[in-house]
Amino acid sequence: MVESIILPLLGGLTLFLYALNYLSDSLAQTASDKLKLYLDKFTYNLFSGILSGTMITILLDSSSAVIIMTLALVKAKALTFRQATGIVMGANIGTTISSQIIVLNIGKYASVLMAIGFLLLLIGRKPFIKNIGNIVWGFGLIFFGLNLVEESVEPLKQSSGFTQWMLAMESPLKGIGIGALITLIIQSSSATVGMVIALGIQKLLSIQAAIAIMLGAEIGTCSDTLLASIGKSRQALKTGLFHLFFNVVSVALGLLLFDYFVQLVLTLSGDMPLEHQIANAHVLFNCLGVLLFVPFVPWLEKLLNLLIQEPKVAMVTT
Repeated sequence: MVESIILPLLGGLTLFLYALNYLSDSLAQTASDKLKLYLDKFTYNLFSGILSGTMITILLDSSSAVIIMTLALVKAKALTFRQATGIVMGANIGTTISSQIIVLNIGKYASVLMAIGFLLLLIGRKPFIKNIGNIVWGFGLIFFGLNLVEESVEPLKQSSGFTQWMLAMESPLKGIGIGALITLIIQSSSATVGMVIALGIQKLLSIQAAIAIMLGAEIGTCSDTLLASIGKSRQALKTGLFHLFFNVVSVALGLLLFDYFVQLVLTLSGDMPLEHQIANAHVLFNCLGVLLFVPFVPWLEKLLNLLIQEPKVAMVTT
């Protein structure tokens, strides 16, 4: 039984992670120059920065890619730290759209998307057509990989040991720890949430466990952006630390108000299936986090400017 679960699960997860990276790269290749210009032009205040970060993350389907691109632009002095704060918060909102797409559970149509994408790659002569083919192919791979994950975990319904383990995840601290660890290993919060949704479709975990793991994914996703900020300018380092602080504070508040948040999700979701409740919780948590955090951004900006100061330029006397 172990082999029949582990091997398809490993294959589905590997394909899913590959597809996420492939799709993000394809989208970035199609519009990277325009996105950089858009970021510079439409981040003149905090709210426009949040909107820009949200929209571009939806397009690229990767908050990490957007934040890392933002770090590069900050280092190049194409963006300021203040502009970057809005983009970072917007990226946290934009990444929740992927969970709403995943929850549509259109894995059975994945082969159709893959066939269309492959056909465009085969017959396309212009680079734009080939890029569209790459994007459609990438979406098909994502849903095909997720469908493999869903099917591989179905036998776990009969495992009392797995059921007991997932019940333990209802403890917020344990769930957060597992979610952070998984995201740290696979370097993708979207993949972590996707796996949680797959388990939700099979009714293998509760909404409490799903939300706890999701909160952990918000912590784990900071690792790649922190690594990307090392060795860059102080402005870029402050941007990476801002992302970490924003996620840690949001998760801490989610932990303190865990039961109330679960009840809010259940109330707003009504009679929706569990997988939709999980996706709704993902959107709600990140949107509320941004709304609560916005008034304190200027204070945090001043604190980070105080802690990480620009090097003083020595005066040359003659």
